Amino acid sequence: MKYSFDSRVRYSEIGEDRHLTLNGMINYFQDCSTFQSEAAGVGMDFLGAKSQAWVLSAWQIVVERYPVLCENIKVSTWAYNFRHFLGSRNFTMEDTEGNLIACANTYWTLLNMQTGRPVSIDEKQLQAYGLEEKLDMDYAPRKIKKPINGKEYPSFAVRPHHLDTNHHVNNGQYVLMAQEYLPADFAVKQMRAEYKNQAKLGDIIVPSVHEENGVYTVVLDNTAGEAYAVVELK
Repeated sequence: MKYSFDSRVRYSEIGEDRHLTLNGMINYFQDCSTFQSEAAGVGMDFLGAKSQAWVLSAWQIVVERYPVLCENIKVSTWAYNFRHFLGSRNFTMEDTEGNLIACANTYWTLLNMQTGRPVSIDEKQLQAYGLEEKLDMDYAPRKIKKPINGKEYPSFAVRPHHLDTNHHVNNGQYVLMAQEYLPADFAVKQMRAEYKNQAKLGDIIVPSVHEENGVYTVVLDNTAGEAYAVVELK
């Protein structure tokens, strides 16, 4: 089933230009899916009792525009596919007239947090979420090719503010990290992110950046050269 909530762009969510930031948009989408799960009775307490969590494996966000301070918005989400331990979910952000501000596609994996292994979705969750029609948008591939000739930047450690309730780096934090390497005037119209490994407190992240035809691909590796996340911004 579709879930929506109304909001108003807050000062704490905007950048220097008085518009909602990309991270603010990601947070709205994450909050919307969390609100749906909690309202449907399959939220954090339900999953925690089973030592389970839905972990995001890939984002694609297409931005038509960034709403301004105090603008009223409507955020919506719905699941459109479940298969074994995998789930797919769309998101939209609209203005008060129903015009599309941004839309997104996401892929999720249901994990047993004790073993780190995927676990099949149960009937209660299937019934709670239901399925809606897949959003009509230009879908990009889930996987992002990792460039081999990116410019490496100084490494840094995962800090407590990077973590979420699953005790690893929140997916939005990887995007914030990647945006640090964009030109100051770069306006992101599409963001793609593929999450490969979970970074935890104290882990070292080694960033590298590849630019081609105005598209920036930021790779966030561990010290062994294995990617935590690959983020494409254009």
